[in-house]
Amino acid sequence: MLGDSRLGSALDRWRNAGKAAIAAAGLVVGLTAAAGQATAAEKFIHAHPMTADHIFHPMSQKFMDKLKELLPGKFEVEYHPGGDLGDWTSLFEQVMRGTIPMSMTYGASEIDGRLDLSFLAFIVDSWASAQKVFGPGGEMAKVFNDIYHERGMELIGIVPADFGGIAIRKGVGKVPTKFPGDAKGIKMRVPPIPIGVKRFEAWGFSPVPMPFAELYTALQLGTVDARSFGPPVEIWQMRDVIETYIWTRDYFEYGFWLANKKWWDKRSAEEQKALRAAADVALQFSWAEGESISKGFLEKVKGAGIKVVELNAEELAAAKKIVYANEWPFMEGKVGKPLIDKLRAIAGVK
Repeated sequence: MLGDSRLGSALDRWRNAGKAAIAAAGLVVGLTAAAGQATAAEKFIHAHPMTADHIFHPMSQKFMDKLKELLPGKFEVEYHPGGDLGDWTSLFEQVMRGTIPMSMTYGASEIDGRLDLSFLAFIVDSWASAQKVFGPGGEMAKVFNDIYHERGMELIGIVPADFGGIAIRKGVGKVPTKFPGDAKGIKMRVPPIPIGVKRFEAWGFSPVPMPFAELYTALQLGTVDARSFGPPVEIWQMRDVIETYIWTRDYFEYGFWLANKKWWDKRSAEEQKALRAAADVALQFSWAEGESISKGFLEKVKGAGIKVVELNAEELAAAKKIVYANEWPFMEGKVGKPLIDKLRAIAGVK
């Protein structure tokens, strides 16, 4: 009996030791897994082509801060501002291909001509009307999201920049406000997009299609006399080569916050919800602060000694008439009459 008792005790000790060893091993595995979860934040790139002066930058910061708050430790955002991964057209293509998961950029109409709608002139004339048309829940956000889905992208939101205008480089000495007469002989840089050429040809300029990356040097060297599609923030950035800014407000500039759709679709419902919520915080900031930021940069432009001019009522009416007679029918051929008719109703164009 004593032997049986000792054997039983030995077996009990062996069993208990085994259980302890298994528990310890489980604890190690559990701790290792927990440590892995704590350090295995998924990295993804978010890039844009603009400098810290542009609204893309504070928006990106707000997005990243909110995402970290909503999903702590889940994502690590590799942030690349200032075009260090390419200009806006390159970033667009990289998101479409999936090389970059996310970017704030602009629509590349060489890939899809319908994206020239983002440059269409005289749709809106105030920040309030712009937010209604292009802001969250606006009709144009729905239109663009359908287009981007066809191109393998998800539209996170439309990012307002500002109303644009024309800038004349130093030494030219002209202030064109009456189109087409005043514009004769002025070499006008336009983005390399059909709608840019169309507008400024109709207005009487000599359009020179040119990538944005080459613009500053072209103004310095006198390769072009002027630039188009310029919101106040960009005029401020190029203030040392500009003498006059004609704030035509011919179009409302906005960018697109895009994600690669395959990357987006692989996110869980919880992740998509958090990404959307973080983006919404940034988008709300952009629409709330955009107008005051615009006014601030316009004052900086004036303070830099640049002459700021706006079209009077007669000049504006003439500029609009040319656009509605030439540019809008051109875009109707690209995107179809129903959509352009919807925009005509928004803009009050008959």
